[in-house]
Amino acid sequence: MSTPDTPCTLGQTVFYQGENHTHALFRFEPGIPCQHAREQASELMGYARDLTLEGLMEDKPKLIWAAHYLCALGKALLDDAELGMMR
Repeated sequence: MSTPDTPCTLGQTVFYQGENHTHALFRFEPGIPCQHAREQASELMGYARDLTLEGLMEDKPKLIWAAHYLCALGKALLDDAELGMMR
């Protein structure tokens, strides 16, 4: 639960996919406490790291693509948390 003094996500960061990044795939909801958003982004980045290593060691490109999307999700979450903290 956020309080008026707790910085929260603004819900402005959009992850785009497709040619020329024209298709909005997802956006975060405003009001997520930034500390929680950062913790979740850290978790996502850890999973992406694990998938990347496994994908490279076992020659499984699908795992590397999954890691790519997890990284994009984590980055978008961090970006939106940063916007909330600068407010």
